[in-house]
Amino acid sequence: MNLVYADKQGNVYDHPYYVGLARSGDMIVEIMEDELIPLPDGATLVSLPFSKPIALDPETGEMQVVEDDVQAVGALLPQGYTRLNVPAYVKSDPNEKLPLFGYTAVVWKDDQFYVTAEQCDDPEKWDPENCDRQELKLEVDRLLTTYPENRLYQHLSNCALGYECLTASNTFLNRWEGGVPVSYSCNAGCFGCISEQPDDSGFPAPQTRMNFRPSVEEVAQVMLEHLKHPDSIISFGQGCEGEPSTQVKIIVEAMKQVRSQTQMGYININTNAGLTDFIRAIVDAGLDLMRVSTISAIEEHYNAYYRPRGYTLKNVEKSLIYAAEQGVYTSINYLIFPGVTDREEEMEAMIDFCKRTKLKLIQMRNLNIDPESYLSLIPKAQGEIYGMKQMLQIFREELPDVVIGSYSHVPPAQFRRK
Repeated sequence: MNLVYADKQGNVYDHPYYVGLARSGDMIVEIMEDELIPLPDGATLVSLPFSKPIALDPETGEMQVVEDDVQAVGALLPQGYTRLNVPAYVKSDPNEKLPLFGYTAVVWKDDQFYVTAEQCDDPEKWDPENCDRQELKLEVDRLLTTYPENRLYQHLSNCALGYECLTASNTFLNRWEGGVPVSYSCNAGCFGCISEQPDDSGFPAPQTRMNFRPSVEEVAQVMLEHLKHPDSIISFGQGCEGEPSTQVKIIVEAMKQVRSQTQMGYININTNAGLTDFIRAIVDAGLDLMRVSTISAIEEHYNAYYRPRGYTLKNVEKSLIYAAEQGVYTSINYLIFPGVTDREEEMEAMIDFCKRTKLKLIQMRNLNIDPESYLSLIPKAQGEIYGMKQMLQIFREELPDVVIGSYSHVPPAQFRRK
């Protein structure tokens, strides 16, 4: 397992001598053979700025910082893959912060790149290679021409063509899960928010949040255009907006308009679910799917990351329970991080949370964050750290009726709401 590193020009090499290592939380660890899979299609290798790789000297058996003029390298995995470790590195400047990505440990082995990851879902639908950029541009132009006054399509066109967001692209390509943003405000101040960061955060948000309140008609137009196939999913709550349930009136009215014209497809909301009364209204309006973002079922950890405004983790739990009782197919967008999510106390709390809320699906999502900033923010480990691979196995054993996946699914037939 040769160390992989990059020079200052971004060229990637495998080291002829040093053995690659990985990181779990703040610990440097050796990589196990059963943790490795070949670098998946759609993955990207990136250098970690202002970093030095840490490697194993095979002769001495000692770990050491590679002091040459090189940088550590990580892989950014496509949806469908869960990372098991972070690259092993030390910052050359501890005050600098890494860009908001989910870096995965990578090594060179048997004449190819390998990553510490496990496939938890079918990556086909979310493989960037399956998005034809020429076809996308044609569909963007078509819908902007068809709905010249619809500000949502104008906003989403930048998400699709500028940021190359696959959810926004799906909205124009009329396939799978598409997005319909509705909110520019939020009731949380997430430490790792990708659409809005305070000026003193040290890392700029990689996306721009929408800056207008859409009309019911604009929202309904996008929904009706997308919901033309039985397995179509249209989703409120995207990375380029705030918390969608803050615009509960717009959502409820748009849903009523749409469902008065078609029963095709599924309506989903990606939410923090903190505004329980608003979530109930949206559920009662005919919601089919609900994905709730969470990082922990331990309140101290949850609050440190989400910094909720006017709600608690208990509100989130109440929203999930109510939605499940009404027949909504519920899931969590579980933001996971090696050395944290696999802590004994974290696993016990989340397994109990899933059982109490009668959850149907856990979407394992690699947390995009600067590791040092995140680890300094949250509670210290209290119990044993099991490793991500064993954590996944424990979840499957303890929650046999819960699907372990990576993204929103069309639910089984028995969960379709009447």
